[in-house]
Amino acid sequence: MSDTNETYAAVDLGSNSFHMIVANIVDGRALVVDRIKEMVRLAGGLDANNRLTDEAMETALQCLEKFGQRIKTIPSSNIRAVGTNTLRQARNGVEFLSQANAALGHKIEIISGREEARLVYVGVANTIFNDTDKRLVVDIGGGSTELIIGKGFDADITESLFMGCVNISQRFFNDGEITTKRLRKAHIAALQELENVQGIYHHYGWDKSIGTSGTIRSILDVITAKGWNDSVICPESLSELRKALISFGHINKIDFEALPDNRKPVFVGGVVVLSAVFEALEIKSMEYSDGALREGLLYDQIGRQHDSDVRDKTVSRLMARYSVDIEHAERVEKITKHLFKKAKAEWQLEKREDLKMIRWAARLHEVGLAIAHNQYHKHGAYLLSNSDMPGFSRQEQVLLSILVRLHRRKIALDLFDQVTDDVKNKLIKSVIILRLAIVLNRSRNAIKIPEIDIKIKGEKIELIFQDNWLIDHPLTEADLETEKNYLSVTDYKLIFN
Repeated sequence: MSDTNETYAAVDLGSNSFHMIVANIVDGRALVVDRIKEMVRLAGGLDANNRLTDEAMETALQCLEKFGQRIKTIPSSNIRAVGTNTLRQARNGVEFLSQANAALGHKIEIISGREEARLVYVGVANTIFNDTDKRLVVDIGGGSTELIIGKGFDADITESLFMGCVNISQRFFNDGEITTKRLRKAHIAALQELENVQGIYHHYGWDKSIGTSGTIRSILDVITAKGWNDSVICPESLSELRKALISFGHINKIDFEALPDNRKPVFVGGVVVLSAVFEALEIKSMEYSDGALREGLLYDQIGRQHDSDVRDKTVSRLMARYSVDIEHAERVEKITKHLFKKAKAEWQLEKREDLKMIRWAARLHEVGLAIAHNQYHKHGAYLLSNSDMPGFSRQEQVLLSILVRLHRRKIALDLFDQVTDDVKNKLIKSVIILRLAIVLNRSRNAIKIPEIDIKIKGEKIELIFQDNWLIDHPLTEADLETEKNYLSVTDYKLIFN
């Protein structure tokens, strides 16, 4: 890592709260210089049709505008912003994201539940490093709960369950009333969510359990203030907490000195979820860590900028899993780099992200062969759209799947409707670069690829080969003629000597 000073920022659009963390990297260490948190309760803004209400969106956008002012001077490549469970659910999420990107002044990605879990673990691992113990990490958000078992900096098992402090509170305590019967009913519902994973977690085992998130912090604060335990959470202290909540009888009557007023409406739901996790996983004691998703985002982004990108590892694992022909993939990747270098300036492509995506697609363009040779480009696209891919956001998986889907045969223009116009423009160019690289490696052997000059002027692509090379390689010439016809459905025209 560089010794020069750099500033990074991470923004977490959670279902209950929005968080932002800003840190300076000094002599290889991340020094947090700013933290901002706002209770937005985005999950509470989902209506019966899973659409965000105008009021919820407006509250969120006002918060993002404040965050945007703070990160305005930070390089875009040093910022990462992600949305979690509520934005995964929201049917009008695309509409909201368009406005949210403008308010923040930066692109917001939607991440999967398991990617959220991985990043939470990265945040905890960088906050309290321990390379000897296996750790169970629990994060209770507004709309989901993440469970992770890992060791050192590596998460081995990740799960994201559809229960959080907001949706459990809304579902079982919407009118504010707290009774033994309601608590029991909510508790059983939470246990049902845990039923499918508890066996796997028991089998894998762990040495120490760690909680993170505002919900678990609030529970620990209350338990400690009441003297039910000191510095850790245990089953007995949770039992005392549930008894106290029942005695209050209503959310508006909750009177814990250590509990902020803005946390009270969702506190009962959080207690229910944590109690169920303790019971299902038979947890005896839980410590707390300040590290969470935002810290994980921060360290993950630092890694990306300093050539330690977890996405590279993910691609390599997929290649191994699906027995990809590595030598062929590397030859295709080599040509993509050459073509990209020639096209970069004219097509205004970015080396850091655009080239990475094309190179990953080059490595993975044949993963579909593991299913069947017929239509393998479609099989590959399906695998990349639906696999758990650590490090990749949902949008990035869509881009990768489109590249793989369109690396051969007809170009289905309707696939580009999945992305915004500015992304579409670059994606079409990336598809062309990948297709040409594959055509030029069609023979699948180690014969040296000729020196090719490529000239691009707007939508005209000219390939210039060495004298008589194409005459000596008629199959390549025929493949290029076919490719010329395929590209005719786009605005781009291919010519070659």
